[in-house]
Amino acid sequence: MIVFYLNSMHHIILVSISIAFSFQTLAQTLNDHGYIVSVGDALPALNVTLTDGTQLSPDHFKGKVVLIQFTASWCGVCRKEMPHLEKDVWLKYKDHPDFLMVGIDLDEPLEKVISFGESVGVTYPLALDPGGTLFYQFAAQNSGVTRNILSDRDGNIIMLTRLFDQEEFHRMTVEIGKQLE
Repeated sequence: MIVFYLNSMHHIILVSISIAFSFQTLAQTLNDHGYIVSVGDALPALNVTLTDGTQLSPDHFKGKVVLIQFTASWCGVCRKEMPHLEKDVWLKYKDHPDFLMVGIDLDEPLEKVISFGESVGVTYPLALDPGGTLFYQFAAQNSGVTRNILSDRDGNIIMLTRLFDQEEFHRMTVEIGKQLE
């Protein structure tokens, strides 16, 4: 009877330790949201093609507060966030000479990206990302979209968001305002 009790306690302890490690791993995964870049890193040099054919080179990003949004037409959370980006960021700062914003659509054809932008009612520039070459400079393979990367005028990443959380979105809009003061 005592042996059974000790054996059972041993299993309970092992299961408890295993669960604790699983939660720790899950928490780390949730905290980094699949990013392979971090706050403080330099924004990767990007060559971006907008839906109107305009080419943005790394020189276009220099000296600007940059907001990059990764999106896709099939992403419901993106569709929820994009009108907020339009109203609370793009329309407010689009004419600021030190601000650049671009939505980068993950691996969809030109016609679909144009249609997607029209369907959600955004006027900020959208770009193509064939094969995800831009996206995978920021996030791990199989990571989801609805991501915002905010960098300062020095080209350093100052904020990374994932999904659409009202509180986090508000912090991002406040930070953009501070950066552009």
